[in-house]
Amino acid sequence: MAGAALLLAGAGQAQAQDRIVAIKAGRVIDTARGTVLTDQIIIVTGDRVTSIGPAASTTVPAGTPLIDLSGKTVLPGLIDTHTHITGDPTTSPYESYHLSVPRQTVTGVANARRTLLAGFTTIRDVGSSGYADVALRDGINAGEIAGPHILASGPALGITGGHCDDNHLAPEYHHEGEGVANGADAVRLAVRRNIKYGADHIKYCGTGGVFSRGDKPGAQQYTQEEANALVAEAHLHDRPVAVHAHGADGIKVAIRAGADSIEHASLIDEEGLKMAKAAGTVLSMDIYNTDYTQAEGKKNGVPEESLQKDRDVGDVQRENFRKAAKMGIKLSFGTDGGVYPNGDNARQFAVMVRYGMSPMQAIQAATVVGAALVRHPKDLGQVAPGFYADIIAVDGDPLTDVRALEKPAFVMKQGAVYRADGEQCGAAPSAWGCAAPAR
Repeated sequence: MAGAALLLAGAGQAQAQDRIVAIKAGRVIDTARGTVLTDQIIIVTGDRVTSIGPAASTTVPAGTPLIDLSGKTVLPGLIDTHTHITGDPTTSPYESYHLSVPRQTVTGVANARRTLLAGFTTIRDVGSSGYADVALRDGINAGEIAGPHILASGPALGITGGHCDDNHLAPEYHHEGEGVANGADAVRLAVRRNIKYGADHIKYCGTGGVFSRGDKPGAQQYTQEEANALVAEAHLHDRPVAVHAHGADGIKVAIRAGADSIEHASLIDEEGLKMAKAAGTVLSMDIYNTDYTQAEGKKNGVPEESLQKDRDVGDVQRENFRKAAKMGIKLSFGTDGGVYPNGDNARQFAVMVRYGMSPMQAIQAATVVGAALVRHPKDLGQVAPGFYADIIAVDGDPLTDVRALEKPAFVMKQGAVYRADGEQCGAAPSAWGCAAPAR
């Protein structure tokens, strides 16, 4: 797709493109096959993996720096398909009105580095004011700041008074969300505008939400006609569509329109599950963040209306996740980062396992499934020849205890090391320094 070049080309990494680094891996999770390889040597040339094979039969070129991960489990960099990288959940709704788009972008710079150090080397951002996510993506690609690969949406689209509008101010302020568009012609124009300003994909709100005022999560917002026009316009320009939809009717509208993924999918019904399975629609279900919202929301200034809506949908969403996993529906790893602190993304793995996935399935959701959803299945999500050298390692075995993924010991993105011990950092240093392993 046209936007793909904006994601991965010219990433401005500090390393020379002909630099060769070898990684000795005790265990490597093969995400494509769902198996584990042992005692492997991975050769990285520039920003790509050029070979992987048994240590006993692999020749490492003389003088090649060696990163010893023989006591760790190695896997591809993780992919979160639902984030708000400029978000800070500790900012109250009132305080948020004092934050300019440039100030939100500064927060995004810090969050981007935090997310990368957490082992998430790719994110799909699904709604940032003023195209801040586009600016962050471009700054990372230019080598000006540190962060993951970003797929950016720009402002999310929605109806007047809906979840993607801003309903907190009195009428005399005449304030409206920047993504508001009503009617088939207007939504086509809004899609074109987002693409003009650099969106890799289009996000729209098809139902009410938890953190919006005066609507209901289960209530449909865009009509079938509007959704059809929006998705058709996005696909005309080779942009995938992500749809915020809690309610069953809005979910089915989005699937009929041909949306690529449904975000949240909290109140999906049996018909919707069957439709998603038949259409190959990906569900991106954020089943961790209700723990954070209920524990910290009141202290952070979240209104009781939103806390109650979160309570109403949280357990239902988790049970529907269990149903979707059992049915074999495509489930990506999407967390709603920004509703909880960005950088804590890996906390969702344990919840996914608790509600029906095996650890391997949860890891695949955050690697090969996510890579396919963001349309880079040959660049991301595997440790294999030709793929980006986006590689992480953890102590222990995440297939036995998936919470091991919450504390990465090693993070490499495009052949540069961002988190490791001192000797490992020196083998392929990034331009942004190297953090110690998470403890």
